[in-house]
Amino acid sequence: MSDILGQAIHNYYHGDKTSKLWIYNRYGPREEMPVKTYFRGEDDMPDLEWCALNRCEGTVLDIGAGAGSHSLVLQQWGTEVTALEISPLAAEVITGRGVRNVLQADIFTYADRKFDTLLLLMNGIGLAASLDGMRRFLRHAKTLLNDGGQLLFDSSDVSYLYADGLPDDGYYGEIWYQYAYKGQRTDWFSWLYVDEQTMLKIAAEEGWNTEVIFEDEYGQYLTRLTLNS
Repeated sequence: MSDILGQAIHNYYHGDKTSKLWIYNRYGPREEMPVKTYFRGEDDMPDLEWCALNRCEGTVLDIGAGAGSHSLVLQQWGTEVTALEISPLAAEVITGRGVRNVLQADIFTYADRKFDTLLLLMNGIGLAASLDGMRRFLRHAKTLLNDGGQLLFDSSDVSYLYADGLPDDGYYGEIWYQYAYKGQRTDWFSWLYVDEQTMLKIAAEEGWNTEVIFEDEYGQYLTRLTLNS
């Protein structure tokens, strides 16, 4: 899949504030993803993200760091944070913005170091793509945590997208998307939104203790997972 999101982040950082990033889906009209969202500062972050950042402990791996905004906040607070991003262009931007520790890597193959906190925000768990992928991610995450470490991520229940009833084929939170930017499109890809009860069930089956530490009225939540001793 072409690095369209990384290109949009890279171009925005280098002065292109007008080109639009579009997201196509299979349930409704296309939607604009404002690229400036990836560059927001502390004051523009929602309560859920503030809650997550304040829960970070020890060494932190910010997975799917985007343009590095969360890593920058943590670094400014004195936290030892590493931003991991699969996109080479986005990783270049994160470095340019001043994050000291940046890894350009695929989280599913990364195995070089362990951390005290694994952080995935902006529904970063979506990179698992499916419920099976989430199980795979949770198993891999165990190999990246120090003893007593934690995994923090947010997600949401997207059943509201299906006014005519939930689909019969597969889990309704496995959403197919396609990015479009400057006349280019990615291949279709799956992104996971996992409802709270399904998340709790899978996490327990994979050997994690789970605490939901933030919820809002829109079905969005933040969870903290630790390993059973």
